[in-house]
Amino acid sequence: MRSTSSTIRTHRAARTASAVAAGALAFSLAACGGSGDKKSDGDGSSKGTETGATVTLPKLNGTTLEVAAVWTGAEQANFKKVLAEFEKRTGAKVTFVPAQDPIINFLGSKIAGGQPPDVALLPQPGAIKQAVDKKWAKPLGAEARAQLAKNYSQGWQDIGTVGGKQYGVYYKAANKSLIWYNAQVFENAGAQEPKTWKDLLSTAQKVYDSGVTPFSVGGADGWTLTDWFENVYLSQAGPEKYDQLAQHKIKWTDPSVKDALTTLAQIWGRKDYLAGGPDGALQTEFPASVTQTFTGGDQPKAGMVYEGDFVQVNIGETKAKVGTGAKVFPFPAVGGTAPVVSGGDAAVVLKDSKAAQALVTFLASPDAATIQAKLGGYLSPNKNVPDSAYPNAVQQRIAKALIASGDSFRFDMSDQAPQAFGGTPGKGEWKDLQDFLKNPKDVAGTQAKLEKDAAAAYGSGS
Repeated sequence: MRSTSSTIRTHRAARTASAVAAGALAFSLAACGGSGDKKSDGDGSSKGTETGATVTLPKLNGTTLEVAAVWTGAEQANFKKVLAEFEKRTGAKVTFVPAQDPIINFLGSKIAGGQPPDVALLPQPGAIKQAVDKKWAKPLGAEARAQLAKNYSQGWQDIGTVGGKQYGVYYKAANKSLIWYNAQVFENAGAQEPKTWKDLLSTAQKVYDSGVTPFSVGGADGWTLTDWFENVYLSQAGPEKYDQLAQHKIKWTDPSVKDALTTLAQIWGRKDYLAGGPDGALQTEFPASVTQTFTGGDQPKAGMVYEGDFVQVNIGETKAKVGTGAKVFPFPAVGGTAPVVSGGDAAVVLKDSKAAQALVTFLASPDAATIQAKLGGYLSPNKNVPDSAYPNAVQQRIAKALIASGDSFRFDMSDQAPQAFGGTPGKGEWKDLQDFLKNPKDVAGTQAKLEKDAAAAYGSGS
């Protein structure tokens, strides 16, 4: 799952079944006002450069650095403001290098040409491991590790660790356990925000009975389907099984996978519950799945759309306002507790130097994250970023929920998998779940395909 650029899949982004986190998100998230990311467009650039200095940085006059990420548009522009603050405080000159996705392939070509960037933002734990295995990544220095220890839960530190050494600073996160809904549709249908999967099915029926298709699904982008699966699986099977499946320590033919697919089929198997039916969903890309939920007045193409906090960016392309016309509730509990699934982007040093280590130290501090938080469209796993840094009440509560999950989140499962299985269009899990959306009755066949593709990608036989 990444977000509208890198986080969209991930993003490619807290997960576990944390009742605390779910509660923190649920307490009237949908009642909050706010105008989404656009709110910060007018004054964000001035506010965004104000930050208290919580970390000491060295003087780096005359030093140049390159930072690579797949971010584009506003996400890239806002990150450049963070880099500008680093330049101001150190005297270094930092150049942003736009990367293509998958970034590991992009970095491979740069390294082969003898021109690796100093630091890269990697959107999956699997990518960090690849960079370490290829001997591209360099361990973090003592200063960066000290900032991580002070500002991050152990869980966020652990997913940036390979072989007992710290390589990644998770600078950006995504809360991927949210369902957004058209408030007017719910009002017309007399529908309430559901707390459980059973409630969600009841809510969907009310929306359907009111004359609106319940769900918009961006099935053309396979990562959205992996995110659906992960939330159901985490809540239903529990965090221990989730970790085992993520590491392929249990097979995709396990009964727990059968249960999750059977549960998903209660929605995916209802053609009239999906905007455009399964065929329409498979032709709908993620951005359109959001915008078609919040356009069309009283008769949008769907009443609800599932995805992470980054949906706000796409809602901003419509006339709907986050907190009023567009509201949100936590992904309902399928099992005993609601899921908290996350994605994220980690800063990794590729060319070890005093300047590169200083930059990742800065990115691990509240100083850097607070700048970008004020600009909107961003969520930090840094627990010392003040809630007030986020530009609206909805985003503040989403951030609180992520931090409240502590070590109880789970990282996006497909992002932990080898890219061939969990991160490639038209292949592996993305393709297998697209085929399942087309034919939700074939649970056993889908499990067999998933296991065959996973075994090949994890190198554990066929």
